[in-house]
Amino acid sequence: MSDTISFEDFTKVDLRVGTIIEVNDFPEARNPAYQLTIDFGDLGIKKSSAQITTLYKKEDLLNRQIIAVVNFPKKQIAKFMSECLVLGAVNGKDVILLNPESKVKNGTPVN
Repeated sequence: MSDTISFEDFTKVDLRVGTIIEVNDFPEARNPAYQLTIDFGDLGIKKSSAQITTLYKKEDLLNRQIIAVVNFPKKQIAKFMSECLVLGAVNGKDVILLNPESKVKNGTPVN
């Protein structure tokens, strides 16, 4: 288990639902990854790098809703600027994406 944080710390993390609208290979990444373009509704379009190539094909990710942290600082990964962190459960080398059970509006907060 990680260090204990306060509820106030947790409330600073902005978790939102978004829909993947574009998926590209990312051959420059150190580990196999995709470049994702995600629609967060009123928050706009954000990009992310995700190491999810073992379980997901590009075509299976299009129009899939995901949950991401949208208020981290941007991070340079090779020549790509990642603007959010897509969340997933790590199972060995596999990452299983977290997503809402039913379709919701892009940008919906996760509490």
